[in-house]
Amino acid sequence: MTAIKQLSIVILSALFAVSCTRNFDILSTDPNRPKEVTPGVMLGQLEYRMVNTAINEGRFFTHELMQVDAPRASNTGGGVHRYIINPGEGVWTDFYRYMTDIEDIYTISSGLGENNYKGIALVYKAWAYSILTDLYGDVPYSEATKGVVGNFLPAFDKQKDIYPSLLKLLDTANTLFTPGPLTYGGDLLYDPTNAGTGTMKWKKFANSLKLRLLLRISKRDGEVNVKEQINTLLADPAKYPMFTGNANEAIMKYPGTYPYFNPFYNTRQLEWRDQVYLTKFFIDQLNANGDPRRAVWATQVDSPLVYRGIESGYPTSVSYPVGDNSSYPDALKTFSGLGIMMTYAELEFIKAELALKGYNTAGTAQQHYEAGIRASMTQWGVTMPENFLQQPNVAYNAAGTVDAQLQQIMLQKYFAFFFTDYQSWFEKRRTGYPVLPRGSGIPMENKFPVRMPYPPYLQSLNPQRLAEAVAGMGGDNTNINVWWDK
Repeated sequence: MTAIKQLSIVILSALFAVSCTRNFDILSTDPNRPKEVTPGVMLGQLEYRMVNTAINEGRFFTHELMQVDAPRASNTGGGVHRYIINPGEGVWTDFYRYMTDIEDIYTISSGLGENNYKGIALVYKAWAYSILTDLYGDVPYSEATKGVVGNFLPAFDKQKDIYPSLLKLLDTANTLFTPGPLTYGGDLLYDPTNAGTGTMKWKKFANSLKLRLLLRISKRDGEVNVKEQINTLLADPAKYPMFTGNANEAIMKYPGTYPYFNPFYNTRQLEWRDQVYLTKFFIDQLNANGDPRRAVWATQVDSPLVYRGIESGYPTSVSYPVGDNSSYPDALKTFSGLGIMMTYAELEFIKAELALKGYNTAGTAQQHYEAGIRASMTQWGVTMPENFLQQPNVAYNAAGTVDAQLQQIMLQKYFAFFFTDYQSWFEKRRTGYPVLPRGSGIPMENKFPVRMPYPPYLQSLNPQRLAEAVAGMGGDNTNINVWWDK
């Protein structure tokens, strides 16, 4: 080969290589992948995952503990309905993973000058941490998302320090929201079409959530200025707007299209209803009132068709036959309104309790109580019978003792918490209501749990900080009261 030919080959090869390199940049670029990470890109997936985790815990933990349902057979002696609580890992693992995304949304939004996204991040942060601390007590908070700077062994903050911080987060969020569409879209909770109608609903969610948290820690008034903050919220609805109807409530509506299906969509029938029944405590009261929510919440059995429940905490020798009692209908597996975080009904029951305790809520305890029942009916898509509020088991007894009235409020609030994470358990711990029957199969030494033990894997991942937290709380079992419950 001549020198000229060799030179020609080298030049052609170089040109080909350059050409391939230039084209490679074009060919290897996914046209469907975002060129930059925006808060809108992250928000929708975060919302979907967080809500799924929350309602999953409501269905498979809280409902059994709070006697909404019970297993069809339970011959091992264990079971949440017998107050045997295994250390909870799922919500701890999931929520702390979500916290990183929440912090990223806040940081990215700060750099872009997007206050509405910052407000959304703060609301989600307050909502998620309130669930974590109400479950476990003292939890990692101030150092929880510091792995990026090398802190992989976060300290556990005291609940008494976490709660004031959460309240401040919500105060800040209230000041950040401004009317108009989100610049980058992405909100599945309030504005899936990004029509500019969601940001003021977020503002209402922030303040409604703050009222929930203030009521939760009401026993600690003095350590935290609870009464003052409640009065401030209630006195200025223009500055601190809250839910005013079902259209405002924090329920993520599942569109039923890929990838945002109701998370129970593919749950096997065996797990969904064949191995679990609704309880007598739950169903019998709905039956006594002719409650129309039964048609959405429960299956019917026998001929003629009836709604029927089982005992909770029954002896280990008992086993209920398949198909003999009411369970969850398949329609709930595709129900769009199951993504519940906080409802308008809950807010009205909060106001009912506050009015009962002398706060100026712009209504009486009875008015809020009845509004809460109506709101729950609307939420579940049923029509309330005309005489429903006048029935003996429902009619509000305004002449009764304060405690008797509180029992009424909390019972209806319990029903309104259907599929709402752990809230009915938290409120039972706070108030003692509703009074749940104690099944004969619950050993005498088993107390009603007031806390979730820490995940066991923390003993190997963060042993020193865990030991400090356990020592500070006085133990790590289900009988240790959290700060607001002491």
